[in-house]
Amino acid sequence: MSDAAQPTAAEVRAAAEAVKTALDRHLAAVEGRSGEDDPAVYEAFNQLAAAAEVYDELLYDRYDEVTPFEIPGAEDALPPYAGPEEPNALSVLIRRDYAVAEPQRLLAQAQRIEAAEGEDGPAASGTTHGALGLLFGEFEPDEIASRHKEFGLEEGDSTLWVMAADEPAEPGEWLEAPFEQVDPQQVVCRFDVSAVFDDVEDDDDEDEEDDDGEDLEEGLDTDLDEDEDLERLEADRR
Repeated sequence: MSDAAQPTAAEVRAAAEAVKTALDRHLAAVEGRSGEDDPAVYEAFNQLAAAAEVYDELLYDRYDEVTPFEIPGAEDALPPYAGPEEPNALSVLIRRDYAVAEPQRLLAQAQRIEAAEGEDGPAASGTTHGALGLLFGEFEPDEIASRHKEFGLEEGDSTLWVMAADEPAEPGEWLEAPFEQVDPQQVVCRFDVSAVFDDVEDDDDEDEEDDDGEDLEEGLDTDLDEDEDLERLEADRR
């Protein structure tokens, strides 16, 4: 970035003051919260996150420095629950992704299903999409999830959302667009599974292993030093 495009020192100072103000507002909102999902706390959190992000960017552009903290964005969490206090119904929304890792295994499973059904007509098991149709028509999604390797599938990301409602939907009401009317503020809880989380855990484990290795090397060095000292003492005694 050129010097002409850099923020001024006054702009950085103003951004820092904005963070201080947002921090005070956030603390006041937390101290005066009216419940676990108080919208005022949520709004103060977002304002603090936005102010901190602006300050961090200006600080880096002007002085090539960064802040020692990171505030997650609003998109990293669900908004405050605003659904019914006593839900009379709920919807469970599930998405599971798979990769077709072994097409031949998938086709073989589909052929077994067709053979067991003994239906006449063109075989659907000859194509991947036909085999998938047979597989999901024969087994429940939860069974496929537990036996996915057996069917030649590899798990990807998955998520489950539980959404509260005042009344159950009318039969057939949402079938044409099942996920179109999802309101994040009516989500009671959600559960996500992703390889991204496994990567983070693996990185942590590698760091711990490195630390253990360094400690072991230090211990070995200490033992060697002690052995050398003992040898010298024995030589002196002789």
